[in-house]
Amino acid sequence: MKINNVVFLVLACGSAVSAFTTVSVPARQRQAIVLKSTMAESGVPPATSDASDGVTESDIPTNLPSECGMDYIPLATMLATGQLTEADQFTRDALITISGAKAKGRDFVYFTDVKNIPNTDLATIERLWQQFSGGKFGYSVQVKKWKQSKGDFEVFCRKIGWNTQDGEVERKKRWFGASEFIYDVKKAPEGHLPLTSALRGTSLLKNLLAHPVWENDDWKIEP
Repeated sequence: MKINNVVFLVLACGSAVSAFTTVSVPARQRQAIVLKSTMAESGVPPATSDASDGVTESDIPTNLPSECGMDYIPLATMLATGQLTEADQFTRDALITISGAKAKGRDFVYFTDVKNIPNTDLATIERLWQQFSGGKFGYSVQVKKWKQSKGDFEVFCRKIGWNTQDGEVERKKRWFGASEFIYDVKKAPEGHLPLTSALRGTSLLKNLLAHPVWENDDWKIEP
């Protein structure tokens, strides 16, 4: 059966589901929760993107471990069908939940929350981005670009395509209105996605890229 545009509901962290168990999409009734953008102050990225044809249920991974009961099947489906806009937003929203920020009543992640993100969950998210981008997207790719940039945020943004040239002026790409970011595996530079808000400074991004999960390659190991 082909997978097309689907409305996904996300299982909230802390629900009564085994942390390391996922089931097929039709078999689970998901609890609807409202997921808000971490970039609300700077605009909203495109709401939807076109799904690719030819993807079947067998193409969607279902063994997607989480230490807090997060359901990553929607993310897998979005990435498998090329819905990168939705996958990008899902990833940021997932961080709000798995970092504990949502439980504290916040709809954004502080850099101090990053230490609370389980290795298991970040590894699951990363494997999915890597799998469906051919290794082009993901935080681990951004870690490499960050190291190549020697921690210089401006150089880093140039490397992954977060900057653009406006005549003689170089500036950050816009999220608001018509987004200038590239939701296309073939056209985007390496490390372009997922996006992380730097609206409150670069501390969140720096801490994500310094998360302990990237200290070795164990995150690559399939469950």
